[in-house]
Amino acid sequence: MSKAFTREQDSTDDEDISPAPQLPPGVKNYITPNGYRKLQEEQDHLWKVERPALVKTITWAASNGDRSENGDYIYGKKRLREIDRRVRFLRKRLELAVVVDPAQRLECDQVFFGATVTVCDANGCENIYSIVGVDEADVSGGRISWVSPLARALLKLREGDVAILRTPTGINELEVTSIVYCELD
Repeated sequence: MSKAFTREQDSTDDEDISPAPQLPPGVKNYITPNGYRKLQEEQDHLWKVERPALVKTITWAASNGDRSENGDYIYGKKRLREIDRRVRFLRKRLELAVVVDPAQRLECDQVFFGATVTVCDANGCENIYSIVGVDEADVSGGRISWVSPLARALLKLREGDVAILRTPTGINELEVTSIVYCELD
């Protein structure tokens, strides 16, 4: 049979989707209460708002007849697959999540999950990082994943300790100047 008469496979499920943050095998999915709430809200919005509206559009487009050149139908189905994939991902992440509230940690002088740590580098430049879950990390906002190299270097340190961070540009020494456990927004 000529290739002209065979149906080409729709795009793969992983096409045009940014890779999800991966957890190392065998570790728990630690997350703050606000991070958990945001994932839950995203899942609810996709499932209860976006998906039903999209299904209506696809149903309308399908009722128009020929689906092979129907853009609303074709792109609607593609978007529906993306939504369903994201909802499955969010459900798995929420199911495996272990919620840890940093505000509940009482007088701890070591760096653990949920800590907001102030560090000073060799040039005297101070940076503040909050150690959060993989799904809520945002480096530009000062939130680093607890599995990131920087967080790993800081874990279990106390005020005054120096973290050794190996980077492609060399070795950086960061002195821990402050450790605070508070509610993260």
